[in-house]
Amino acid sequence: MAESVRVRCPACRREHAYTPAVLPCACGAPVAPPLLTGAAAEPVNERTWADDWVTLRCPMCGRRDRWPRPELGCDCGTVLRVPVQSDQPPAPPVTPLRAARPVTDHSDPMRPSHIPLPRTAPAPRPAFQPVAIRTARDAVTAAALYLRWLGYRDVRRADQRPPSGIGLAARGVVAQVEPSVRPATVRDVECLWLQSMTESAACVYFSLAGYADAARTRADELGVPLFVLDLAGVPQPVNSPADELIAGGA
Repeated sequence: MAESVRVRCPACRREHAYTPAVLPCACGAPVAPPLLTGAAAEPVNERTWADDWVTLRCPMCGRRDRWPRPELGCDCGTVLRVPVQSDQPPAPPVTPLRAARPVTDHSDPMRPSHIPLPRTAPAPRPAFQPVAIRTARDAVTAAALYLRWLGYRDVRRADQRPPSGIGLAARGVVAQVEPSVRPATVRDVECLWLQSMTESAACVYFSLAGYADAARTRADELGVPLFVLDLAGVPQPVNSPADELIAGGA
């Protein structure tokens, strides 16, 4: 179990007990970032790739890998970055080799970037009943209703707060809702996926403003279903894992 430390917010001087998340290494061993006791937490004013990640060594297999840097959300609204012992700058991301893509005919400007899977049978569920989105709470409500429509029961706020947005959870699934005007990033997708691996659950991401191109690519690699919430409250699938989730349900 990860060790808890006391973290004081420099903005409002509130003190928090913080325990970092324990995440699984590729070998299966639990890995927790070693927190630096007594060091002051720093407010997050601007995000960069280098600041959002930390390189840690697995105590079992010795593997070095990138992990989300520990963060804590204070009640005053400040996001705090918690210092880590032996903090080493993470290596730049390695772009995996990909098979050559087939030549695409660019003569058709209307060709969509995402082609939904064909539906060979009618969905066994009734039509989804959306709620119009006017506020961030409406976006969370729409996502929760959609998870229930997919077949997940007892949808609730997640115990673990995500780095951004709102977390939802139900038996067998964790979800993240980004109701802001900021497109979801690679880090957002990877953090949700890591949480799902820790809890041995599926994961789903809902975003009001869509996704950065790199986030969509990473979600496809990890098999994370991505949905965009329109203002009518209807989640729209934007990748194949999302289409598969709709077809199969919970």
